[in-house]
Amino acid sequence: MKKEDQLIMAVEKEKLFESNYFQGFLPSKKIDFLTRILKNYKYIKRKEAEESPQYKQPIGYIVLKDKKESKIFAYQRAVKNKDITEKRLKGMWSFGIGGHIDKTDDKEKDPIKASVLREIDEEVKIKGGIVELKLIGYINDDSNSVGRVHFGLLYLAKTKGDIIPTAPEIKEGELREIKEIREIVKNRDYEMEEWSKIVLKNIKYFK
Repeated sequence: MKKEDQLIMAVEKEKLFESNYFQGFLPSKKIDFLTRILKNYKYIKRKEAEESPQYKQPIGYIVLKDKKESKIFAYQRAVKNKDITEKRLKGMWSFGIGGHIDKTDDKEKDPIKASVLREIDEEVKIKGGIVELKLIGYINDDSNSVGRVHFGLLYLAKTKGDIIPTAPEIKEGELREIKEIREIVKNRDYEMEEWSKIVLKNIKYFK
C-alpha cells in the first residue's frame, strides 16, 4: 500500500477542541482530549488528512526516560529520503518517538495506546523494558505545516536499561542528561523539531 493510501486516525477540529483551543502544551488533567478523540475519531486516507485543514491527526508522542538515572532518550532523525516517511522532519533532533494511529491499531479497545506500544517496539529496543507508561498531556502547534494537521498525545514511558535505536528513521540516539539536550537546542548547527522544544519547556511534568 502506498503511504498516501494508508488509513489513519483523524478527528474533526471542531469536535476535538470544542471551546478549548490551545497552542503549545496542556497537562492531561486540564481537559480530557483523549476521551474526545476516542468518541469522535474516524479513519481516512493519509493524503486526505494531510491536505484537509478541518482535521487533526492524533499522534502518540512518547518520551522515554530512564527510571533510575533520569536520562531521556534523544535522537537525530535520518537524513536520507529513503529512510524517513515525514520529509519535513528530516535530520531534526527529537526526544519524542511515535507516529500515526492506523487501522491496524483499532483491534484494541484503546487504539491510541496500542499505537504507542507498537511505535516503541518498531523504533527502539529497551533492554529492561517499560516499567511505567502514562499520559502527561497534549501538544498542539499550529505555527508550522506539520503541526497544523497533527495533535500530540504526550506520554511518558519510564524504562530500565539501555535503549538502542532499531528503525532506519533514526540516524543516532541514546539516553542523555537534560542539560545535554538543552545544549543541542542552543547549538545552531542542530535543528530540533518544534514538539520537542515544547516538551523541553514543560519538562517539570516528567517525574
